[in-house]
Amino acid sequence: METRLDTRYSADDATAIPWAQARKVLTEAEVSWLTTIRPDGRPHVTTLLAVWLDDSAYFCTGAEERKGRNLAENPHVALTTGCNRLHEGLDVVLEGDAVRVRDTAKLRRIAEAYEAKYGSEWRFTVSDDGAFLNTYGDEALVYEIAPVTAFGFGKGLYSQTRWRF
Repeated sequence: METRLDTRYSADDATAIPWAQARKVLTEAEVSWLTTIRPDGRPHVTTLLAVWLDDSAYFCTGAEERKGRNLAENPHVALTTGCNRLHEGLDVVLEGDAVRVRDTAKLRRIAEAYEAKYGSEWRFTVSDDGAFLNTYGDEALVYEIAPVTAFGFGKGLYSQTRWRF
């Protein structure tokens, strides 16, 4: 991984943010924003719940939801999280491709991660044929984003760090 401070957008005394700090933000964030690309090229942004596991972000969606339909056509995404304060915190943006997860063992680990993070309200089960089911029995498609590039925007002491994987 390459870590680089972009001095054009950083305070004179800023230093590059360690990836471990960004990973902590991704792990602890309760809400993230996912940007997908509509078939006509326009962006679509929506909030969602995500879990960080094995150096990747995971989220789920219904096949017929806008983001699900977008991902069927174009896997390029950005996942954003952080805080809405100007003088504190760290915002993180992951760029990569959303790849559908179909491995039953991995899906079970993701389901466990959702419940550990969000509680029983967000309990999923995985059927023997690999379906990821919510508490109503509806199937959700699970996607993994392994970051290709990520950005960290430090606030207070303003900084912009780029990580390339």
